[in-house]
Amino acid sequence: MAPTTLPAALVLTGVVSVQFGAGVADKLFGTVSPASVTTLRLWSAALVMLIFGGRSAVRSAADIARRKAWLDAATTISFGVTLGVMNFSIYQAFARIPLGVAVTIEFLGPLTVSVASSRHRWDLLWAALGALGVVLLTGATGRHVSLAGVGWAALAGACWAAYILLSRANGRRFPGPAGLVMAMVVAALVVTPPGVTAGVGSRSMFRAPVLAEGAAIGVLSSVVPYWLELEVLRRIPARVFGVWMSLEPAVAALIGLVMLGQHLSVVEWFAIVCVIVACAGSARSA
Repeated sequence: MAPTTLPAALVLTGVVSVQFGAGVADKLFGTVSPASVTTLRLWSAALVMLIFGGRSAVRSAADIARRKAWLDAATTISFGVTLGVMNFSIYQAFARIPLGVAVTIEFLGPLTVSVASSRHRWDLLWAALGALGVVLLTGATGRHVSLAGVGWAALAGACWAAYILLSRANGRRFPGPAGLVMAMVVAALVVTPPGVTAGVGSRSMFRAPVLAEGAAIGVLSSVVPYWLELEVLRRIPARVFGVWMSLEPAVAALIGLVMLGQHLSVVEWFAIVCVIVACAGSARSA
């Protein structure tokens, strides 16, 4: 087996898991609001992570209080708030525009971070190619695109960019998964007020089948991919990981087609390919 075979398989599994979870969530929007689904996802993920990493998280939280390390606390809280807003925003986008379109626009976040951190001239080309893809998706596809959906996806992309930077800072401050576990709890708390408010209004959020689907979404879209990403990044360079992750918009579009019947035009597929190439090129340059 080639050295990259297992990491590639793990990356593909994580990408499919995330987008399959997104497809399940999209189907659930007919019963429960996107805000409520986000709350179920993040609390499910937080509870699973607390089971496996709760002790280290409690020790780290106690250590913050003992040392009065308020900068560490602020970093973790900022990381959690960003994580919560990112998940909330992308589910709002999924409710309004096709899965593949939303994830493609969201990918502008990592693309921006990659281009901003590199000094290669080629990155200007990647940035222009990514911008072309988004312009084609939002204004030249011949179909009406919800501006609200585009806005929510763009906000998710901005949060993804912040997530990358804060995740790195958080990881340097706390051992193992402690920082991520604490941040996930903060993220769940952030989305709880709008999620529970919407759920109480419909009275569907707390039904057993909905709670079960919410737990499945949390495992598929948060627990599994985060764990796989940690394993992959121990085996391959970050730039290779970034190139492979660029497949995510295409996987999202395929999941949207198969699970949700979201057909895209030739122009929209071309736009997605533009963003994929831009993200892969910028990741390789970085």
